[in-house]
Amino acid sequence: MSNFALRLPDHVMSQAKSAADEDNVSVNQLLVALIAEGLGHRRGLQERGLQEKGLQEKGLQDMRTRASRADVAAALAILDHAPDVPAEPGDALRSGS
Repeated sequence: MSNFALRLPDHVMSQAKSAADEDNVSVNQLLVALIAEGLGHRRGLQERGLQEKGLQEKGLQDMRTRASRADVAAALAILDHAPDVPAEPGDALRSGS
C-alpha cells in the first residue's frame, strides 16, 4: 500500500469528516473508497467512449455502403410525388441552415 500526502481545502475535509462519521468509517477509508469509485467511473466512461466511437465508425461505414447502392433517379422520382406544402410547426429549417 502506498502513502500519499493529500492537501484538501478545509470545506472538503469538513464534508469528508461528516460523511465518514455518517458511514461509521475513517476519513481514510472514505477517501480511498471515493477515489476508487471515481477512477472506476472514469475508466467506464473512457471504455464507453471508445466503444461508441467504434459504433459510430461502423454506422458511418454501413451508411456509405448503403449509399453506394442507392438509385438516385428512383429516389428523386419518389420525391417528385411528395406534396409541396409548408413545413409543420417546429420542422422548418432555421435560416442559414
